[in-house]
Amino acid sequence: MYRTHTCGELRKSDINSKVILAGWVQKVRNKGFMVWVDLRDRYGITQLIFDEERTAKDILDRAQNLGREFVIQIDGTVIERASKNPNIPTGDIEILVDKLTVLNESLLPPFTIEDETDGGDELRMKYRYLDIRRTPVRDSLIFRHKVAQEVRNYLSGQGFIEVETPYLIKSTPEGARDFIVPSRMNEGQFYALPQSPQTFKQLLMVAGMDKYFQIVKCFRDEDLRADRQPEFTQIDCEMAFVEQDDILNAFEGLTRHLLKTINGVDVGEFPRMTFDEAMERYGNDKPDIRFGMEFGNLNQVSQHKDFNVFNSAELVVGISVPGGNSFTRKQIDNLTNWVKRPQIGAKGLIYCRCNDDGTFKSSVDKFFDQADLKLWAEKTGAKPGDLIFVLSGSTEDVRSQMSALRMEIGERLELRNPDEFAPLWITDFPLLEWDEDAQSYHAMHHPFTSPQADQIELLNSDPGVVKANAYDLVLNGNEIGGGSIRIHDKETQALMFDRLGFSEAEAKAQFGFLMNAFEYGAPPHGGIAFGLDRLVAILGGQETIRDFIAFPKNNSGRDVMIDAPAPIDTKQLEELKLKLDL
Repeated sequence: MYRTHTCGELRKSDINSKVILAGWVQKVRNKGFMVWVDLRDRYGITQLIFDEERTAKDILDRAQNLGREFVIQIDGTVIERASKNPNIPTGDIEILVDKLTVLNESLLPPFTIEDETDGGDELRMKYRYLDIRRTPVRDSLIFRHKVAQEVRNYLSGQGFIEVETPYLIKSTPEGARDFIVPSRMNEGQFYALPQSPQTFKQLLMVAGMDKYFQIVKCFRDEDLRADRQPEFTQIDCEMAFVEQDDILNAFEGLTRHLLKTINGVDVGEFPRMTFDEAMERYGNDKPDIRFGMEFGNLNQVSQHKDFNVFNSAELVVGISVPGGNSFTRKQIDNLTNWVKRPQIGAKGLIYCRCNDDGTFKSSVDKFFDQADLKLWAEKTGAKPGDLIFVLSGSTEDVRSQMSALRMEIGERLELRNPDEFAPLWITDFPLLEWDEDAQSYHAMHHPFTSPQADQIELLNSDPGVVKANAYDLVLNGNEIGGGSIRIHDKETQALMFDRLGFSEAEAKAQFGFLMNAFEYGAPPHGGIAFGLDRLVAILGGQETIRDFIAFPKNNSGRDVMIDAPAPIDTKQLEELKLKLDL
């Protein structure tokens, strides 16, 4: 027996008990005549004590030579701790050791394995198995397990069936780039790793499964960022004989359940907002509604003077920063430089102070009088003591720039409280987007999304105005899920493929299996997919997903621990009938 107890469970009630513990040496404090060792496992830390009066000399000698991260086993007696530690659950006791076995020695770790570490991101990812020993990372992975378990329990309780779908599938031209897998047995042919199980879950609805879910790994060969990895996990779901409200109600219930069971937060009915409204009010389709600073359209109150910057703009928009009149000129200049960075792309930033006496002072006083600036305040909802920021230009650019500025100010003013949760449904997305380079439409979500029922005919006459029967779930300014009611009849699906530029032959070659299935009694159906990595991070009070993934890739898509991707042996290439021209 390696252990009778874990390092996190012994308490005062265990005093005088004989125990066996095993774990890693967290820290050694050696006074010569007395040695204290913090022993750590997944469950916690227990202090061990060795002293020259009560410990055999050979055991004390070996204890003095223990190093960090040695794996040891001890036998001993639980005693009351003289100097108690209220910061850990085992802080009332310690173990007087009478037997010590070194199960494995350890090299000196390349970084400190404690809550606050001296290791940088790349170093910790290279030695991820050591990083996971740190409490914050370990707890994040346990937290992820808890969320996934609650998802399974809830959906199973609602009648959903978990079904596994294939990982080796067919490459399709929609969406991001696929990861490609060559087939040895089918020379010159390739599998693709799934970006989602989209067509398979639709086929399961045709098959009569009625309610499906899967916590599934998906793959996209795209550029990375803090909340994106080349392989990621989805909570993938589909339901038959449903309309949009059925989907929204079902998965609002799941989200409310997770917020309650995981975070202890009760949330009422989720507000709903159309895509167009979100863009007008917040400049993006995943707004953080935990704080205000909604956009005010200033076109009518700013384009009547000799200020060509505004007059030539497609959109002039302002936001009111609560209490922002206290900003110093240096702070305003800092934000101006922030929006002028290439990542944001603004040419400048206009500001207007709303003084406590009801007067205004702006950076464009040469062109606008007090009456004009008062109208700016009315349009942005600014009050005395606030500060108005204004941007102008093309509608698309200005909305994107002002949205980024709003979020940055929200961060700086600490308005984005991670312990507060504000979910929001976004609906009525455009069905299609025009690609200027390709001179064609592409699907905003995917080609299986149903148009709004009363707009199907517009696919022939004016496809750009058609709204999708699609929806996203936003939580604290992050999209955590998205889905749609699907096309379930062959005629509408064929029309959709045509609008996307597929010839009949191309559509049949790519998606003939789905079109055929629709001829065998496909029910109305729809679904949603949650990004588990992102959902877990937000529920855990963070927006970076890396610490909630056991073995993440870096921003170049590399696993620096196992050094992947890597070249493969020439013999393997020959078996696959592949040749690399380097």
